[in-house]
Amino acid sequence: MKPPSVSESLLRQLLLAMALLGLSSGLALHWAPTFQAPPALTPETIWAAGALPVALALFVSILRDLWIGRLGVDAIALVSMSAALLLDQSLAAVVVAIMYAGGTVLEDFARGRAERDLTALSDRSPRFAHRKEDSGVVTVPVGDVEVGDLLLVRAGEVLPVDGTLVDAAARIDQSAVTGEPLPENCRSGDFLRSGTVNAGETFLMRAGARAEESTYAGIVRMVAAAQTAKAPFIRMADRFALFLFPATLLVAGLAWAVSQDPVRGLAVLVVATPCPLILAAPVAFISGVSRAARAGVLMKGGQALEALGRARTAIFDKTGTLTRGGAQFIEQETAPGYDPSEVLRLLASLEQASHHVLVDSILREARARALALSHPREVRERRGAGLEGIVGDTRIVAGSRAMVIGEGMLPLWAQESERKYGGEPVLRVFVALDGRLAGIFTFGDALRADATQALETLRAAGVDRIIMLTGDDRQAARRIASRLNLDALLADADPADKIEAVRAEMRRAPTMMIGDGINDAPALAAATVGIAMGARGATASSQAADVVVLTDQLRPVGEAVRIAHRTRSIAMQSILVGLGLSGVAMAAAAMGFIPPVAGALLQEGIDVAVIANALRALSGGPSKR
Repeated sequence: MKPPSVSESLLRQLLLAMALLGLSSGLALHWAPTFQAPPALTPETIWAAGALPVALALFVSILRDLWIGRLGVDAIALVSMSAALLLDQSLAAVVVAIMYAGGTVLEDFARGRAERDLTALSDRSPRFAHRKEDSGVVTVPVGDVEVGDLLLVRAGEVLPVDGTLVDAAARIDQSAVTGEPLPENCRSGDFLRSGTVNAGETFLMRAGARAEESTYAGIVRMVAAAQTAKAPFIRMADRFALFLFPATLLVAGLAWAVSQDPVRGLAVLVVATPCPLILAAPVAFISGVSRAARAGVLMKGGQALEALGRARTAIFDKTGTLTRGGAQFIEQETAPGYDPSEVLRLLASLEQASHHVLVDSILREARARALALSHPREVRERRGAGLEGIVGDTRIVAGSRAMVIGEGMLPLWAQESERKYGGEPVLRVFVALDGRLAGIFTFGDALRADATQALETLRAAGVDRIIMLTGDDRQAARRIASRLNLDALLADADPADKIEAVRAEMRRAPTMMIGDGINDAPALAAATVGIAMGARGATASSQAADVVVLTDQLRPVGEAVRIAHRTRSIAMQSILVGLGLSGVAMAAAAMGFIPPVAGALLQEGIDVAVIANALRALSGGPSKR
């Protein structure tokens, strides 16, 4: 549902003000009979004058909707106001006008509150960048930044484009993009995303993408989709509204015919205006999308959220999704008599001089333990085997088993891990200090720390079947699967196999697919709802997915499903309760228990309650299946 423009919102507020002025002026004249007013100026004419602008504006709006082939229950409001004026029930007419105009203003307020988190993302898009040139630092429009430009980012500024850190260190606040509350300490060479904020001192970065291709531009495009897309649930509500309009006219006509009192038919029309069905669904769904954005999850509109709320099967890719991807530190074993932290410090100090694939993982683990590294000397690297050198007074040899101990036997402390990882797709670094084996470091595709918790959250949210689907070999997949509560494992799958597996599961139940790589994009697009792990930038998977997780964690996947289920439940509650109350009020009005004015006030109360309930989707709450 398209959000109203500023001019439309102001017009609705003006119409409400005119109707309120008409009601209050008419009541003042009615309660002050001694006031000498012109004969034509009666309370009834003033009330009619307050209702007419609202009726005319509504008439124009309905004509515009009919032109595009749409008819909603707003037509009931027009019919009830027109009937009230024709039956000299001008007080009822102005109360209905206030009710309708007030409902639209209330809906604008509710939608504005719900969209606040989404529009905040769009409004803070970076517009300028400080480019370092030979002549000095020049401020240029962000659209003029080219790949390779050296950019200066001052304290508190938003990063204009994706790139890499040039300076030694930086402190980055990613809360607006990923929802992570604490700033992250980055090192030289780390990937930086546009839209994040420099929470430390001024630093230099190298642009890695143009502005329109950077992370934040993709987020803004998805926000635009989230604000304009319509969920199937809302479209269903529109179709149901077409049934309600003639049903209301039929009940009103019967009440008039049976009682021979047209005012009783008017009362039925009044209590049916407007429909909670139309108010509740859009507010609830845009609230859910907004709530997910605060949790670091972007949903491409209400349709994605509605589909996620129906999902009962979850299919996970392995590498980069359930696992962290790449060669991650798994385990360290240390010989008796050696300090594990010192062995790691010496290894990391030596590895500073290497270009091996494991260097980043080793240095990351050393930084995590806050170890002070030393400068190595006399370093010699044997391609594909390892390296050796001196750190301080210690000679270090680090590399393969063959390089470090040759044909020698492993000591007892190292034999258990050799059996444990035998045949596994892991990399093992043997470290000898002054000729004696001091430690063994194991690297591989490590399970994400929050993977188990994320799967438990999914099951608690109503997902009853969880599958791992990977292109890796079965042995590597089993090593990860054995640590998770899975219902099935599908390995050795190419992109075509993944699509077929997704389609097979979709024949059983609505299915979500979670992945991160280019090879996952077809399966993400084929699933009922695709979820991309998009923390590492805009990829084919992010483009193909319906939902994008902005933080490099699995936890938000379970949170997104919980939000989707809760939002759908709240929307349904609001619709059913609102329609039920309206139905009871229509029956009471048809039997003569509710006059038109009281009916209008009663229906306004129902609408306020429905919108207030729909806004609960903005907050958290217990997950219920």
